[in-house]
Amino acid sequence: MTEPPTSAAARPTLEAVAARAGVSRATVSRVVNGDTGVRDALAEKVRHAVDELGYVPNRAARSLVTRRHDAVAVVIAEPETRVFADPFFALQLRGISKELTSRDVQLVLLLTEGRDDHERVGRYLSGGHVDGALVFSLHLDDPLPGIIQGAGVPTVFGGRPGWPDGTATSPYVDCDNRGGARAAVRHLVSLGRTRVAHITGALDQTSAVDRLDGFRDVLPDADDAYVAEGDFTPAGGERAMRELLDRCPDLDAVFAANDLSASGALRVLHERGVRVPEDVAVVGFDDMVPVAEQTSPPLTTVRQDIEEMGRLMARILLSRGGPEESVVLPTELVRRGSA
Repeated sequence: MTEPPTSAAARPTLEAVAARAGVSRATVSRVVNGDTGVRDALAEKVRHAVDELGYVPNRAARSLVTRRHDAVAVVIAEPETRVFADPFFALQLRGISKELTSRDVQLVLLLTEGRDDHERVGRYLSGGHVDGALVFSLHLDDPLPGIIQGAGVPTVFGGRPGWPDGTATSPYVDCDNRGGARAAVRHLVSLGRTRVAHITGALDQTSAVDRLDGFRDVLPDADDAYVAEGDFTPAGGERAMRELLDRCPDLDAVFAANDLSASGALRVLHERGVRVPEDVAVVGFDDMVPVAEQTSPPLTTVRQDIEEMGRLMARILLSRGGPEESVVLPTELVRRGSA
């Protein structure tokens, strides 16, 4: 009794494609691996034969020849509980995924929560499993930049790096955090608000520092009592808002470093019976629509194109050999009911 062919035996081979196209195996290999040195007519024959036979390249064998793995690591320096609860990360990952998918490149997600995770990520990146890394949400005391640099993989950062170890020269994608913060505070001042407070993000991240600097650009004489440190989370926004109301009960406006912090601040204002925007105007940062349009009232905020930032990170990484300049995207004030 004849055994039915296995799926491996039935899979079209490189030789079968070469026979169908009437070219050498080497020519098929060059076309499949993206070599541009094959004449157009021959390349078209190969592509036609590939389509007819349903040939799928063996990626493992291909990586041995090309030294490429068609995979990119996305490293987020946050615990999974934070990553999956914050829509910012979902938007950035969506932009990255769209760009990688369009290039037929696999996304490998790596999260970090402690030093053991840092070592694990370093071992993985050093192991030659991926062609590069996209890294974001780093903190200033994070060992990951040095670990990643030691791994020797091409890297693009999300957000401006702030380390003196050479990573500052790596390409990055960010938004105009400082300019966006200035626009937010100027808007509050234009409404006649004179006692403007600021809820910062985590100040071990450059985006939070830049937004605080933007606040102080407009209000250089603001009392330190009007600045409370948050951490980019709703709970952090709640804590900071309570501190501000206890210290400065006469405040009439708040600029929060992101929409999640602003949503927490709004909850506390409602609890205290403070009317928004009549008594206190509130502005956030990010324009994450699932958050900004669901607050009460809807949130006035500074828009950054988070999904586009992710797409550009992936595009810069995949354009190795071409220009690797950093990109800073503009921001835009979006007015809604809170200010």
